Amino acid sequence: MSKPSPARYRTTNWSSYNASLRKRGSLLIRVDKDMTWRAPRDGRPGRPAVFSDAAIQFCLSIKVLFKLPLRQTAGMVASLLKLAGLDWPVPDFSTLCRRQKTLAVQVPYRRADGPLNLLVDSTGIKFLG
Repeated sequence: MSKPSPARYRTTNWSSYNASLRKRGSLLIRVDKDMTWRAPRDGRPGRPAVFSDAAIQFCLSIKVLFKLPLRQTAGMVASLLKLAGLDWPVPDFSTLCRRQKTLAVQVPYRRADGPLNLLVDSTGIKFLG
């Protein structure tokens, strides 16, 4: 039995093809400076949480989007905050590991027909296309 020959595709419109490849790699992350990054005091006994749920969800969203381990996620979040000009502390990997058990992060799947915009503000995290 012979192997079927693979299908051959020819690109005829290179400018459109290059533009679509550039769009596929486009990512815009906006971080609101008024976002509650530190957790408020809840009045319960025990050690209070340092980071808010929104901060942990932001870190875990970056982890899911880029398929990163937790240590690399902390490094990427630190560099994103530095690029945004924010001097906020970054949760370490053990904090992320412990808090990810209670927070569910879901990134909706969609085709890459445009840029992916990640908006982080005081109301939460939004994925926009």
